[in-house]
Amino acid sequence: MKMVTEKMALFSSLVLLLLGSPFSELHAGGTGPGIHASTLPPASWVDPQTGHRIIRLTKEPGSDSFYFNINPFTPDGREMAYTTPDGISVLNLATLQSRRVVKGEARPVMVARHSANLYYTRPTSSRFYSTLWCVNLDTGLNRMICNLPRRASINAINADETLGAGTFIEGNTNLGGTYDGTRKRGRISQYNIGEPLDKSQMMARRLKAGLPTTLFTIDLKTGAVKPLIQHSTDWLDHLQFSPTDPTLLLYAHEGSWQLVNRIWIIRTDGSGNQLVHQRIMENEMAGHEWWGADGKTVFYQLHFPRGGRVSFIASYNVDTGQRTWLQYGPDESSIHDNSSPDQTMYCGDGDNHSPWIFLLRPVLLPDRNTLGKNLIQGGYLESEKLVDMSNQNYRLEPNPIFSPDQKYIIFRSNMFGPDYAFAVEIAKTPSGSTPQTAHQGL
Repeated sequence: MKMVTEKMALFSSLVLLLLGSPFSELHAGGTGPGIHASTLPPASWVDPQTGHRIIRLTKEPGSDSFYFNINPFTPDGREMAYTTPDGISVLNLATLQSRRVVKGEARPVMVARHSANLYYTRPTSSRFYSTLWCVNLDTGLNRMICNLPRRASINAINADETLGAGTFIEGNTNLGGTYDGTRKRGRISQYNIGEPLDKSQMMARRLKAGLPTTLFTIDLKTGAVKPLIQHSTDWLDHLQFSPTDPTLLLYAHEGSWQLVNRIWIIRTDGSGNQLVHQRIMENEMAGHEWWGADGKTVFYQLHFPRGGRVSFIASYNVDTGQRTWLQYGPDESSIHDNSSPDQTMYCGDGDNHSPWIFLLRPVLLPDRNTLGKNLIQGGYLESEKLVDMSNQNYRLEPNPIFSPDQKYIIFRSNMFGPDYAFAVEIAKTPSGSTPQTAHQGL
């Protein structure tokens, strides 16, 4: 593959910026005239605004990395699963060679923490039913695990692969047909997935509807279903098992964040149902929670009040009760944040107001012998811009995640038209150096 020099990459970026109408159309929800799925973006380039090298990881137009809190990596850190318009593929991060492992319509649940098993669900001929499957990324063995309850979705697999967790809407109640069965991912165009244009209104309608919901676990050997919460008229979603504790489940009371006490944990025996963050201010917002790699720390975004005037990446340690709030500015806001495997760095994917991929480094403020017990540890985040995302249609949320070696931040983007997965190198590229070609990998 021909090496792409920094000058060529800069020229390509300038040409794309000058096209004008394709990106105008892209932001309106299309791939744009003149931007064709058969024309691949650069394999590698240095962002002229930031000096950081970016690598295109995937070749298929319409290919996307996973949602920010879904593990895509094999335990050895060598491979990453991702979605394509016709299934699920896996990428060798050293060579950037890929292979398809699931063909057809499928929704990834996650790659297991301690094995090369990728769990996913498939729809059936009935819109009310789906099935849970597992494919081993080493052997290629693909097997159906069980049928899921009516109108159920599975969102998480626990650390020892004994249980899945999901929710279903009880009975026949629905919301104008929107939530009749398992939800499907949105789509902007043939090569672009994305959030619906009326997402905020949709979330408000879903919360207000009060559809009775069951939160359950399912035994991965027997298919036995165990309800943990039944007949909840709150919208339960965003399920995540602790990466280290197979009995600990994080979940959300979903909806517009200022209207709900969102973040909760519960044990798989039904005990310990606990609210993680209690709102104390009108229009306060807490959400987009995720587990730290230690399996003990719950991270989340916190805004006082709605509108991002004062914002934090907050955390709560379920063992010690320690809370930490790290403040960031309104120009460093992101739809999603994430933490590095060693929990010493954070990243963000920006938004329409601040369209960048950010690296965030925490600075803890020293304690000056403050009087009081159970006080929140304070600090702030120093941000660095890594990728200019001004050509991103943010209906596709980039969903950043650190690579296992913590040298890159991986994200998905439609900045060139169709969706692709990319990686940006955290270390700045020395001036005058030539970017790697894609086949050299990460």
